[in-house]
Amino acid sequence: MGAAGTRKKVQRRFKLRGFTLKVDALEEVVSFLSRFPDAEDDALDLLIDEIDKESLRSSILDKEAVRRVVGLLLEAEAAVDPASAAVSSRSALRVIDAFVVPRFQYDPIKKVFYERTGQLPIHGEAGDKADLYRDRCQLLLQRLSRDKYFSRSSFDFEMSEAESCEITPVQSLIGCAGRRWIMGVISQLEEGQFFLEDLTAAYKITSGFFVENTIIVAEGELLSNGIFQVNTCGFPPLEEREASLSLLMGLDFFGGGVLSTEETLRLSGLEKKAVNDMFVVLSDVWLDNEETMEKLAVVLDGYDSVEIVPSLFILMGNFCSRPCNLSYNAFSNLRAQFKKLGEIIEARSRLKEHSRFLFIPGPDDAGPSKVLPRCALPKYLTEELQKHIPNAIFSSNPCRIKFYTQEIVFFRQDLLYRMRRSCLIPPSTEETSDPFEHLVATITHQSHLCPLPLTVQPIIWNYDHCLRLYPTPHTIVLGDRSEQKAFKYTGITCFNPGSFSNDNTFAAYRPCTREVELSALESEYATEMALSILGGGGGGCGSTVDNGDMVITSEGPVRCGGTIP
Repeated sequence: MGAAGTRKKVQRRFKLRGFTLKVDALEEVVSFLSRFPDAEDDALDLLIDEIDKESLRSSILDKEAVRRVVGLLLEAEAAVDPASAAVSSRSALRVIDAFVVPRFQYDPIKKVFYERTGQLPIHGEAGDKADLYRDRCQLLLQRLSRDKYFSRSSFDFEMSEAESCEITPVQSLIGCAGRRWIMGVISQLEEGQFFLEDLTAAYKITSGFFVENTIIVAEGELLSNGIFQVNTCGFPPLEEREASLSLLMGLDFFGGGVLSTEETLRLSGLEKKAVNDMFVVLSDVWLDNEETMEKLAVVLDGYDSVEIVPSLFILMGNFCSRPCNLSYNAFSNLRAQFKKLGEIIEARSRLKEHSRFLFIPGPDDAGPSKVLPRCALPKYLTEELQKHIPNAIFSSNPCRIKFYTQEIVFFRQDLLYRMRRSCLIPPSTEETSDPFEHLVATITHQSHLCPLPLTVQPIIWNYDHCLRLYPTPHTIVLGDRSEQKAFKYTGITCFNPGSFSNDNTFAAYRPCTREVELSALESEYATEMALSILGGGGGGCGSTVDNGDMVITSEGPVRCGGTIP
């Protein structure tokens, strides 16, 4: 059958199943069928069956909808062939730009999420700012309503009012005596005066916690002068990922596509077998700093010489030692430095062939503004590098990666310093005194990467959903100038690779086991021999230790941090 006959057959089969193909989607299907000349009909039926399982916005299919399913099928085919392991690993890795993440809003009447379709404008209207806060509150309120301590059974008559932790709307506090639980946003409606505000009203509070604009649950009593006296307050309790997913079947909050139960089980098995895959994460890679470039070359040499090279390098900004603001006038030099980086990577033939490189901009990198989310690095700066490294990926900040079934979020922002500066009162040290652990607890309980006031960190109102952490991902990577850290919190792996240019630190992450290897390169010992131990066996630290011991080599020490089990 000729090409025209194949197209007619494809269109007819899809129409019988209720689908209409756009021209570019039709070409994608024909290209897929050309791989199976002897089993064209079977391949077409399989493709339509898998598309039918997808959660689609419309019955009119575009190229992206078809390509997503085609990618899954080709990945499954590659996994069957052991010789195609490298191809399978690459197809299992999906980088998701923040600006393509679907936006979902919660309907408190129907108690369901619905997707907001259509193009979202960058410059929103006043109502969009109100929607930003409303959506944050509704998201956490629906999560809190399922918590066993804050949900009251309709038939539980034995529970007294004093024992109940049921949330009371702020507006309903009028005339209510005794202890009450409320949930709201800490707002500074008057200078120096903090209020607890929900979707109905606001009341002044006598004590607060954490950062302005964070959402808290507070227990207290409304006084006769109209002030709500807080006795206890904290963040809304966290919900397990599996519990959230069970209520969101068919909804793609992450942006990596919806998988059927059978497909999830299959990909989960492949993920556990991907023992050789490793991601190397470096933050603050200053291309205009000669010492940093020398250290980067040493790291790349070390990984290029190991038996199995890392599958992905994540290089996070800032890519310049000076802020690329209006006073910065050396963009042509920065473009040349990206080209030099491409040449350095190209010289390592094994890395160029088998590894992929992901570039995430930092807060002071070139771009339209410092507002979040930040778009990818300008093409003017990166096009010379891409000539040397065709498989380089330039994504937004934050960005997301889906590795088989695992969801990973990358965010480059000096968040710890800004959160500590904006904190209303010092955090409690009863459970931990580690600031990084407090930061992880804050963003996970808030289900948001950057719960700072908009006056401190502006956010595009219509794209605030891109910073959500709901359902909670498996891993969160926070690129920060502060000391490198790794912390596992309620099953979520969180780590900061540190500042490569300032502290010579970086991290290696194994998605198969979700282990983090914190590493540091001592500048005075930065030689090829010293770094070559970093791959011993599989590309990670040759000797992963739990106490930060110094690993001695013939040329000097390379410090390896503890592994997060």
